[in-house]
Amino acid sequence: MAELKEQGRGAFIPFIVAGDPNMETTEQAILALDRAGADVIELGVPYSDPLADGPTIQAAGTRALAAGCTLDKVIEVVRRVSPKIRAPIIMFTYFNPIMRRGSERFCQQIKEAGASGLLVPDIPLEETGPVRQVATAAGLELVLLTTPTTPTERMEAIAKVSQGFVYLVSVTGVTGQRVSMESRVEGLIQSLHGITDKAVAVGFGVSGPDQAKQIMAWGAEGVIVGSALVKALGDAASPEEGLKQMEELAKSIREAI
Repeated sequence: MAELKEQGRGAFIPFIVAGDPNMETTEQAILALDRAGADVIELGVPYSDPLADGPTIQAAGTRALAAGCTLDKVIEVVRRVSPKIRAPIIMFTYFNPIMRRGSERFCQQIKEAGASGLLVPDIPLEETGPVRQVATAAGLELVLLTTPTTPTERMEAIAKVSQGFVYLVSVTGVTGQRVSMESRVEGLIQSLHGITDKAVAVGFGVSGPDQAKQIMAWGAEGVIVGSALVKALGDAASPEEGLKQMEELAKSIREAI
């Protein structure tokens, strides 16, 4: 992120759900996103109660779990694919799978597999300390989220301890495609820039090149795109067609920013 900032380039950060429609397609999708110019790849671990996710990502997670996706299988995909790509991988997971495995063991396993970062949306700021400690010890960066309803003082506290970049949620609600970006996002980006020199990446509701371009014009350093790519991959008639549609959309967003 620091290198991109120095170069004046925006970061394209795509998100997909591991195991949808199957593990083989996930591996191919990661390679395709890297080819398309992804700067960081966010890989979601499917979970039965994804409270931050909208219908598209929830459905993808449900399909992945039904197809037999497990945490161990996700880690194995990261292990196989990480040496083949340029983009670092951030693992996106809710806290329950981490707690069940044990924070230290979880962080060590994903780092050894090749992950570079971790994002856990259901841990509040006050409870991130222990996870950040074991993540840092394992060599991972813990990315934190701030939202449109986060008070300024709390936003500053989140930005201070977030590693890698600050994830700005653009909407009050769950993930999903939106027709347009809310204009208040510009003010939120500027507010963050006023309290931190870390890169700001905007996610939730970004569905295509036009919105991505708007976010960059508002001053963000990165754009996170999930539901639109997950939908392109998961709604296609075949995995091959889904991969093609996903890569085309990814390329168009990369070119836009």
